[in-house]
Amino acid sequence: MSIKDPKVLTERISLIDGFDMNISERTGTYVINEDKLTLIETGPSPSVPYIKEGLKKLGYSLDQVKYVIVTHIHLDHAGGAGLLLRDCPNAKLVVHPKGARHLTDPSRLVAGAKLVYGDRFESLFEPVLPVPEEKLLIKGEGDELEIGPDCKLVFWNSPGHANHHLAILDPVSKGIFTGDTAGIHYKQLAKENIEFHLPSTSPNQFDPDLMRESILRMKEEGFIRAFYGHYGMTENPEAAFNQTLEWLDVFMEEAEAAVKAQETYIELAARLKKQVTKRLRSLGISDDHEVYMLIELDLMVGSMGLMDYLSKRDG
Repeated sequence: MSIKDPKVLTERISLIDGFDMNISERTGTYVINEDKLTLIETGPSPSVPYIKEGLKKLGYSLDQVKYVIVTHIHLDHAGGAGLLLRDCPNAKLVVHPKGARHLTDPSRLVAGAKLVYGDRFESLFEPVLPVPEEKLLIKGEGDELEIGPDCKLVFWNSPGHANHHLAILDPVSKGIFTGDTAGIHYKQLAKENIEFHLPSTSPNQFDPDLMRESILRMKEEGFIRAFYGHYGMTENPEAAFNQTLEWLDVFMEEAEAAVKAQETYIELAARLKKQVTKRLRSLGISDDHEVYMLIELDLMVGSMGLMDYLSKRDG
């Protein structure tokens, strides 16, 4: 297991790389150093050893963890919650009210993920363990969580990617933990000083109108930082949110065209990649850049969600 040192993002927030899908800088766990040590996202169960080692490198023990927050219950964000909580005896798991029952009984989550990932499911997500009900702490729109004497996190409902999605406002960093609703931040390009963001439109609760509303709400608040589920932090959130909204329009236009042409989601993914490649070429990014490994995966899963949405909308 290749362990990277956690990345210190601010004086009190660090990021542990969970090597989701065995890929660096794909999905991570944020660590907020307050009186009540707080983690945001667990990733899938194969990420849990990375979280444990990352906490050790930061100088924390597992019994110091007081809260583990998941923005939503998709397995790449919360699949490791049951496994991690087994070794965090003093921790509560914070979750949206619509997501709680699926963490105590993850059978429907597992079934849905198997439809998307097929034969890869076991290696990517197992084991998916239930979270004991007494470990759950439900938070929804407008609720707060005091994690330090001068810090109360605030929760927003932020649907669009999923109906059970939370965004978490951190007043100290003037930042927001966006989960997947505000899209994907491609760290591989950010390291080359290119901020690139695409919407995350995976099945089966994607809704473009709700996504726009959620992103516009984030934009209007005037945050100075955004912390993404995939992956890392931007200190230019307004431009990032605008870019995701722009691409959301492109995604919907291409999806409508693909449906009209009676194409499959695979053909839709190819349409979207053509658009993305054109943009990245204009920014000086070669067609063989490592970021395309992630982009192709995201576009494939995103195309499933776009087709699913249109089939439901159009009956």
